[in-house]
Amino acid sequence: MSLYAISDLHLAKGVYKPMDVFGGRWQGYMEKIEKNWRAMISEDDTVVIGGDVSWGINLEQAREDFLLLNSLPGKKILLKGNHDLWWSTVSKMKRFFEENNIKNMDFLFNNCFIYDNIGICGTRGWFFEENFKECHDEKIFQRELIRLETSLKAAAAQGAEEIYCFLHYPPIFPSFRCGEIIELMKRYGVTRCIYGHLHSDSLRYAVTGEHEGIEFILTSGDYINFIPVLLKKTEEPSGKTENNLI
Repeated sequence: MSLYAISDLHLAKGVYKPMDVFGGRWQGYMEKIEKNWRAMISEDDTVVIGGDVSWGINLEQAREDFLLLNSLPGKKILLKGNHDLWWSTVSKMKRFFEENNIKNMDFLFNNCFIYDNIGICGTRGWFFEENFKECHDEKIFQRELIRLETSLKAAAAQGAEEIYCFLHYPPIFPSFRCGEIIELMKRYGVTRCIYGHLHSDSLRYAVTGEHEGIEFILTSGDYINFIPVLLKKTEEPSGKTENNLI
């Protein structure tokens, strides 16, 4: 039983959205995702998918992508990304999953999950790249802060011994630090911040490793070559090997 993370799958089973314009690693990326996933992940594992799950612009367009994920082993926890236009209310999304017999996925949204005494918390976050000042919307940003604290409070209330924070947008760059998000994580004792969003040339802005007592981990699909990142291993997975990764 293990905990993994991967973000920015950008699945496109139901729409035409070629991704190889973003670099060679995107060639055949959906086949890579499926083959690597099946080689690594067991039914009793949990995988947090950190946003930009599907290019579908509504639930029906994203249906084939959800069915693909549903066919893969393990429990999946989905986080909202900036391209997840299919995202709706949690009740509507859960109802859609029930109607389509999708049973092994849930949503990280104003809540938390507990895995082996680890609180899995998070929210989408907000846009902090070079044109942050032009794109900044204070109301949306404050809403994301509220959602993040709601998630962190839930983990604390459930007695989590350690907290991992999952964001879609990175909260830190070499020349920028989102103090509000980082201070919130520090206040609740977050030990790891796992994020995505960055691709191709923007990977040069990635900050990884320990900063201010928090370990930052980038899990964008092309950055990790579509191989899920192991975050916590509690026992030896059964029947899986990493020898078949591509």
